[in-house]
Amino acid sequence: MRRLAVYSLWRRELVRFFRQRSRVAGALGQPLLLWFVLGGGMNASFRPAGFAPLGYLAYFFPGMVVLVVLFTAIFATIAVVEDRQTGFLQGVLVAPVPGWAILLGQVAGATTLGVLQALLCLPLAPLAGIDLSAVRVLSATLVLSLLGFGLSSLGLVIAWRMDTTQGFHAIMNLLLIPLWLLSGAFFPSEGAPAPLAWLVSLNPLTYGVAAFRHALYAGSSLPLPLPPLSLSLVVTCAASLLAFAAAVRSAAAAYTGGSGARATR
Repeated sequence: MRRLAVYSLWRRELVRFFRQRSRVAGALGQPLLLWFVLGGGMNASFRPAGFAPLGYLAYFFPGMVVLVVLFTAIFATIAVVEDRQTGFLQGVLVAPVPGWAILLGQVAGATTLGVLQALLCLPLAPLAGIDLSAVRVLSATLVLSLLGFGLSSLGLVIAWRMDTTQGFHAIMNLLLIPLWLLSGAFFPSEGAPAPLAWLVSLNPLTYGVAAFRHALYAGSSLPLPLPPLSLSLVVTCAASLLAFAAAVRSAAAAYTGGSGARATR
């Protein structure tokens, strides 16, 4: 029963996504536009510290791919607010399955969508001077899966406590976008003002972006200083699991104190 619940919600997320082509365009189009416009415009004039051999297009490419995963997680978790308003989630929550299985199905669906769309961007890596290989693509897929799991769980933490999509967008702009900006995806911490560098070092997403950079340059020397791969993976895994646990608690709190449906088990 648990496996069926996880599979059903996972499949529902995929079917709903591919029926709404505007979501595909939005999740892919905006990061690609940022990469071409910002990356292309700054490529000739901005050289990140320690990244002199390559331009800003190469530096920004991993951050752009992570942004695709982030946007997909945001769009997927917005649907949770709509499902609560229509009563779908109330019906799901009274089913004889534990709440964590319901959350796992939602997170798995959002993660799958995020990884698939991010992989569509990887063929553009040679344009940024990044050579791809089977090992690098496989490593990148694993790291993106961890990032997608964590970002989708974080999105659900917010979505389960929101009553309107407007409120979700407000929190998204206040929390999720700055989380990405301060992850080393947009600019390196080296040379940044001390308060910004300190925030970057404390941001868990910084280590996810670093792990993704390690994956893209697997087997060759990195063009800039990064946290060790082992530390990056440990922090990313721990942050993702904590975010999922918080999502389960958020869903339980929403229904024990809200509609009167049963608590998530």
